[in-house]
Amino acid sequence: MCTKFSGTFKMIRGVVEESVTGVHRLYQMAQGGKLCVPAMNVHDSVTKTKFDNFYYCRESIIDSIKRTTGILFGGKRILVCGYGEVGKGCCQSLRGLGTIIYVTEIDPICALQACMNGFRVVLIEDVVAEVDILITATGNRNVVVSKHLDSLKSGCIVCNMGHTDGEIDVEYLRKMQWEKLEHQVDQIKFPDGKHIILLAEGRTVNWSCSSLPPLVLSISSATQALALVELYNAPLGRYKGDVYLLPKKMDEHVASLHLDEFDARLTSLNDEQAAYLGIAKAGPFKPTYYRY
Repeated sequence: MCTKFSGTFKMIRGVVEESVTGVHRLYQMAQGGKLCVPAMNVHDSVTKTKFDNFYYCRESIIDSIKRTTGILFGGKRILVCGYGEVGKGCCQSLRGLGTIIYVTEIDPICALQACMNGFRVVLIEDVVAEVDILITATGNRNVVVSKHLDSLKSGCIVCNMGHTDGEIDVEYLRKMQWEKLEHQVDQIKFPDGKHIILLAEGRTVNWSCSSLPPLVLSISSATQALALVELYNAPLGRYKGDVYLLPKKMDEHVASLHLDEFDARLTSLNDEQAAYLGIAKAGPFKPTYYRY
């Protein structure tokens, strides 16, 4: 790869990636020695993963389903596949509307968090036949496959909040009878007579069916822009053909730029307090490994 495109990559100072799937691919390329330029992992920057993934998804999952179906959420049984930042945001807002939520998860830490937040962690096969809404939020592929789709009860709403469009086996659903109810809403009839509702044809539903608040877009865009500035301005040799996290100081700067929106005022450390904590008065205030 490096040989084939060497002329092009000599002109590139680095790349920036904000999706979990794209970041996975970059790490794979770096481990295989195929990453020819520095890459900045913006996905794991706090100002991306918390604000775009958690806070925006917390609101947009409700907006997306309400806009397209108009359903009443109270009492509905919902299965959320994945309890990362996106899944956490979805579950938090859905619980507030009186729904019954099940979660599937591969990571024991995320699963334990779901349990401690009051959600039942289950296998998809054990509950898929009884849920009213199924939401994928894993960033993986083939999460909801033909056997799961066959087991869904009639009228179930199916949508994807994950990054990729391969979480739901839409190709299998193409074999069924489709009826477009409205834009981004398809009713799919199975041979046994049941039907399900698929939103956005399995693509990321909040990007397809909800509004995008300017504040969220501003935070994510600022994080990406600063990552590009860092790669461009860095002395040659500081960053090599590997994947890097955005420096914590820049992550904090993005957050500080948006505090005026809320009329928020930051407390300042005095010299004694800064010395006690062992940090600079102007930050960064947390180490890179700190989990917010």
